[in-house]
Amino acid sequence: MTIAPDCPSDAPDGALPSSADRPDGGGNAAGHPGPAAVAGAGDHGPETGVVGAGGAERSPFVAALGFAVRRWLDWPRDLAVTLIGVSVATLSDVLTPLVAGRLISDVTQGAPSVSSVIGDGAAHHALADAKWMLAAMAGLGLVSLLGRRASFLGITWLTVNMMRDVAQTSFARLQRFSTDWHANTFAGSTVRKLTRGMWAIDALNDNLLLMLVPEMLVLTGTTLVLGWHWPVMGLLLGGMSVVFVALSCVLTLRYVAPGARKANRWDSRVGAALADAITCNPVVKAFGAEEREEARLGRTLAIWRKRTGRSWTRGTNSGNVQNLAVTVMRVVLASCVVWLWWNGRAGPGDVAYVLTMIFLVQGYLRDIGQQVSVVQRSVNEMEELVAIWNQPPAVADVPGARPLVITRGEIRFEHVLFHYKGQTGPLFRDLDVEIPAGSRVGLVGPSGSGKSTFTKLLQRLYDINGGRILIDGVDIATVQQSSLRAQIAIVQQEPILFHRSLAENIAYARPGASQAEIERAAELANASGFIDRLPQGYDTLVGERGVKLSGGERQRVAIARAFLADARILILDEATASLDSESEALVQEAMERLMRDRTVIVIAHRLATVVGLDRILVFERGVVREDGPHVELIRLEGGLYRRLYELQSL
Repeated sequence: MTIAPDCPSDAPDGALPSSADRPDGGGNAAGHPGPAAVAGAGDHGPETGVVGAGGAERSPFVAALGFAVRRWLDWPRDLAVTLIGVSVATLSDVLTPLVAGRLISDVTQGAPSVSSVIGDGAAHHALADAKWMLAAMAGLGLVSLLGRRASFLGITWLTVNMMRDVAQTSFARLQRFSTDWHANTFAGSTVRKLTRGMWAIDALNDNLLLMLVPEMLVLTGTTLVLGWHWPVMGLLLGGMSVVFVALSCVLTLRYVAPGARKANRWDSRVGAALADAITCNPVVKAFGAEEREEARLGRTLAIWRKRTGRSWTRGTNSGNVQNLAVTVMRVVLASCVVWLWWNGRAGPGDVAYVLTMIFLVQGYLRDIGQQVSVVQRSVNEMEELVAIWNQPPAVADVPGARPLVITRGEIRFEHVLFHYKGQTGPLFRDLDVEIPAGSRVGLVGPSGSGKSTFTKLLQRLYDINGGRILIDGVDIATVQQSSLRAQIAIVQQEPILFHRSLAENIAYARPGASQAEIERAAELANASGFIDRLPQGYDTLVGERGVKLSGGERQRVAIARAFLADARILILDEATASLDSESEALVQEAMERLMRDRTVIVIAHRLATVVGLDRILVFERGVVREDGPHVELIRLEGGLYRRLYELQSL
């Protein structure tokens, strides 16, 4: 879709399809948490939920958490190493207070002050047992170290593998989204969603597998051990732990998460606003609008600051409530063990064990509150990524689609019905057009008449609502889209180049092309002259979207790319509309060579470019009003083509 050449940015979200795609407009195709991550201006993150496989609506939080769990299962070995290492290290932590309590009992019994009371034999036995307890503590420490090392290595490979696969698959899905989706979505905000979601996986894995899992194991283990010695204390610890975890989840999901979700959306809008202004910097400079853009960004940042500050404050409030609950638990458990000691049901070693356990559990409980908050933030930051994964492509290959091989280039539109979403009526209704192989056809007509849409449907950028489109007798809806588009070369009015070398840009049409083939294509496109004058020649980087080249130079690189593609069908989309006379002459000469022995479709607003074609289709509101060569159409009294031609001749 053509965007103003000086401003190659995406249309703002919520916009209608670009003018080239609509019947009503013309155009041509061309602590504190980490910074709350943000959805593009108008990029509406998942608000109401995600529809599950069974048709039931799930919350975005549950959908994102389920997404992460399914990615874990893709790497069972790494997940198993992580969980086994965590379990071994946690078991060592649970047993350490027991060993410490028994050591204190041995020290108390074997002390010189009491040896005369209990006897030397008992004292020596206590000393020997104390030595075993010291060895057990050292062994448990070593086992804990090895378990943690295994868990860290496992989580490292699990996380990097997940992040790589998510990035690769997300990019693949984005590549296959519809033309409208890309036109109506800020590129900057989409990049933020993907990168934020990737790093959220890292935080989520660390907090769930390395922290929350061992914390729950410690709570379960200590509760069972306490319950074995003193059932009342075990019941008390278990009950309070359940209440604390429930309180943490409610605070996180019901109080903190909604604010974090809003902060994330505004963070993405900041990214979108920055990308939009930076991409359109030539326009900003042309109008001296730096201060205006700074003020625009300032308004977005002001709302971001408010949303993010509120989210962080809620996180702090939640943490304070959780810490207060931990303090209450500590006092209750300590009071209970003192009561047991006073009633002779617990000795010094028991008291030492319980106090050690209290401080261990207190640390884990405090961490649980923090980790639940971190998990909540991580899942919130993954929600928009998951929404992208859950969005089906607008145009999908049918099951069993086969590659298309174009040998002649014959095109037929048979009774085609098509309308854009949101439009009240169809653009094309019962459209029948046949273009013989090897013919050169021009498409002309007022803006919004259907010229660009005709070529988009030929490339299957949209699915039609009725009828068939055939190439060499094959319905394009039954073949692989990639094979279809790979065999249709297109030269756009504003060709877009990658920020790569000239050789890579030309060879994009045929990645395996040799240097000699690339240079031959450039020669045929009248591009070799200016390329040879560049210091680095074909290795010259062209800048983002080709900004280092002039319009004519970009156009000739695009034509060279089309020469290298050597496709049987060629689409020229007003390829000389914005060029100076000298550049236009060079491009026109190259296009004449390119059009030989191919089926050519030329979209034209300047009718002088279609005068020499075999045939001209004159569109008006989706209907082919006139069909014939220039010499015939220009003679039609009151004809649409004649009227347009005369207007341009004034």
